[in-house]
Amino acid sequence: MKIRVFPDPVLREPVDPVEDFGSDLSKLLADMWATMYVKDGIGLAAPQVGISKSLAVIDYHGERYTLINPEVLDAEGDEEGEEGCLSFPGIFVKVHRPTRIRVRFQDESGDPREMDVHGFLARVFMHEIDHLKGKLLIDHVSPMRRHMITSKLKKRSAEER
Repeated sequence: MKIRVFPDPVLREPVDPVEDFGSDLSKLLADMWATMYVKDGIGLAAPQVGISKSLAVIDYHGERYTLINPEVLDAEGDEEGEEGCLSFPGIFVKVHRPTRIRVRFQDESGDPREMDVHGFLARVFMHEIDHLKGKLLIDHVSPMRRHMITSKLKKRSAEER
């Protein structure tokens, strides 16, 4: 699967909920896991591979999480930390995120789950859930920094053509 890079419009599109938990979903998830590992990512949301569906995969220290139709129920704390994103290659920005979240989602079988996550894992969950809302890394920075990043990426994109 090809990683969609900013300014690809699919990154801003609203996602649809996942309703079919059959073999097509299993194949899509397997492809997403493979793509994420090839790109050395720790998380990947469906819009990043051009699919406007509410799902993401995360691997944090060997623990794999499949988030389908996730919803943040509660968030506490605030911590600034540096983040990168496969859709913004070579770009790292400081982002404020909650230090603890409670999230509800469905697993690969469609079964409901709730989970409390904290620390860096909460940051990763929030980053991927942001993708499902069309919210991107650059939405967390000042207008001037956003302009610098978008100019750099547009220039890089033009050079690659």
